Amino acid sequence: MSSTSSPTVAVLIGSLRRDSINRKLVHALAALAGDRLQLLPVALDELPMYNDDLWADPPAAVLAMKARVEAADAVLFVTPEYNRSFSPVIKNAIDWGTRPYGQNCWEAKPAAIIGTSPGAIGTAAAQNALKGLVTVCDMVLMGQPELYFTWKPDLFDAQGQVSDERTRVFLDKWVARFSQWIARTAEARTDAQADAG
Repeated sequence: MSSTSSPTVAVLIGSLRRDSINRKLVHALAALAGDRLQLLPVALDELPMYNDDLWADPPAAVLAMKARVEAADAVLFVTPEYNRSFSPVIKNAIDWGTRPYGQNCWEAKPAAIIGTSPGAIGTAAAQNALKGLVTVCDMVLMGQPELYFTWKPDLFDAQGQVSDERTRVFLDKWVARFSQWIARTAEARTDAQADAG
């Protein structure tokens, strides 16, 4: 990661719905982030369900997803909550990313998990369920601050940007911390690689 460019973040949104509130949350965060982070959504809608047989002729969507993640400085998972767990779309993407053996695109990536729902606890249960999987796959997960966001349309303007000042401050603080987390963990990975060389 260049010290003069903003970190690139591969964003995996666990809802395929066009009008997804989690997709809208990413849009709002991207506007708040400005030049601190480049949030780059990764297409998940064409990924087939994981099947090891498909590696004989890997689907283009799988190779594109892995390349996007490998090129990014960090990863952000944005999950809805389905039956107290995270989206199967995200699980499927993670499974593809860890294979073939020895080609784990998630390895040592700084990562964060967020999500929104209309419910009072946001996507707290889904995020908690996802945390274990993310760390098992060797991502460097930011533990705090957590972002369990209750979606309320009146907090945003017609362009989808945050219009409520308290919400702006809350989300902006999360963006700042994630940016700092990426810088800290990227430096640690660079130092380790330098020592190994």
